[in-house]
Amino acid sequence: MQRNTVQRQIILDTLKKFATHPTVEEIYEEIQKSHPAISKTTIYRNLRQLVQGGQVGKVVLPDDAERFDKRTDRHYHFQCKSCGELVDVDINYPDGINEKVQAKYGVQVDEHDIIFKGICSQCKKNL
Repeated sequence: MQRNTVQRQIILDTLKKFATHPTVEEIYEEIQKSHPAISKTTIYRNLRQLVQGGQVGKVVLPDDAERFDKRTDRHYHFQCKSCGELVDVDINYPDGINEKVQAKYGVQVDEHDIIFKGICSQCKKNL
């Protein structure tokens, strides 16, 4: 297990403040307000270690910056195609979905991500 450094704890605490799924840049900007000595490189390195250690989730979106998730439980996401907002979707995972894909295609599935895309409720109001 990795040791919890002061910088790592600051990064975790900052991530937990976000209601969204922030990028490294957003985390960096927030940390700079109270801890200007922490570099972006330090944040990148620690986030990578936190993801590897299972303490933080990472959401990879095509054509977008990596985003980080304070939730580490299994859940899906919804991204608005208009404003780009990324939110958690709390629905049950279909039972055996990884196994069904493995059986049908002869592959080994370690994990999967599903991101629903559409227009969020706020953007729908503005249409």
